[in-house]
Amino acid sequence: MKKLTKTLAVALSAAMFLTSLTGCAGAAKGGDTWKIGGIGPTTGGAAVYGIAVQNGADLAIKEINEAGGIAGNKIEYNFQDDELDSEKSVNAYNALKDWGMNILVGSVTSGCCVAVAAESVNDNMFQLTPSGSAVDCITNKNVFQVCFTDPNQGIGAASYIGSNNVASKVAVIYDSSDVYSSGIYQKFAQEADNQPFEIVSAEAFTADSKTDFSVQLQKAADAGAELVFLPIYYTEASLILTQAASAGYNFKFFGCDGLDGILGVENFDTSLAEGVMLLTPFAADAADEKTQNFVKAYEAAYGDTPNQFAADAYDAVYIIKAAIEKSGVAPSASVSEIGDALEKAMTEITVDGLTGESMNWSEDGAVNKAPKAMEIKNGNYSLIQ
Repeated sequence: MKKLTKTLAVALSAAMFLTSLTGCAGAAKGGDTWKIGGIGPTTGGAAVYGIAVQNGADLAIKEINEAGGIAGNKIEYNFQDDELDSEKSVNAYNALKDWGMNILVGSVTSGCCVAVAAESVNDNMFQLTPSGSAVDCITNKNVFQVCFTDPNQGIGAASYIGSNNVASKVAVIYDSSDVYSSGIYQKFAQEADNQPFEIVSAEAFTADSKTDFSVQLQKAADAGAELVFLPIYYTEASLILTQAASAGYNFKFFGCDGLDGILGVENFDTSLAEGVMLLTPFAADAADEKTQNFVKAYEAAYGDTPNQFAADAYDAVYIIKAAIEKSGVAPSASVSEIGDALEKAMTEITVDGLTGESMNWSEDGAVNKAPKAMEIKNGNYSLIQ
């Protein structure tokens, strides 16, 4: 590779510095600074997730830096777009390593998180994913989750539908090519055997066939389904709701955290989402002071109401802060030494966050916290009391 001229090298270095710092005026240099990287989609069909995570972490980092940092050490923040592509997510991880990252918040989506985790384990890089919910995300000892695992979401959804008598006949439409969707469906189906409802139709689609859902909807209708469970992402869910309305179907719809973002889909008639229910750990209309302060600050900073992904990322940064303070590790330590210290500390801390009270972690990396149920009413997510 040809060497860069001195002028070009200086320009590139300056550009990276300016774009990667968040609230770091006067931050300590080199080994005295925490360098937190983030990875997720900020363009493409899942951009709502990535932008929310980027902003949620950004807000927390600004607050911590303004308060003096973590034990006096400031934080630099560098978020990379992976476009919901696993290969690009790994490329982003390597770029962040070159930048000097010593802690990773990400990746945002399950497939990308699994791909990055296969690399981060080789460096023993501490990795905390706000929203990568597949169990495979936390196979390695260096990775922990803020969000629920897919099995917990599937079990929780089936339990909620059954215990609240939401429906007696349920259809499922899921993505068999996606680890998030298929993982939730499998546990949902298992738990359904213990609940007072019947799965009357379970139809899959794949990444290559996710625009026309007429067959799946027709089979749900023919089976007499009252409710359609959608353990999928909001883009495909918006198409399903649109096509169901066009065909005159009158199903109830129920989903998990992947539906959080459906109200922001471009050109989607949000009135079609009225009455949609989903399990999530965060509701922006909750009355507690912590949530209200976060929502007010987020709206002022980014001009948008935060969703669960923003709240998970905000919590992720404060979880990292708690683990650092518990361990006493310094940013001057090696990446692997930081990883060892934080992995141990995660099993010793309890954190009260936006997405859960008394959150705690076991060595397998999964979080323990209670889900909340929300319903879309009047174009907003509302907590079901």
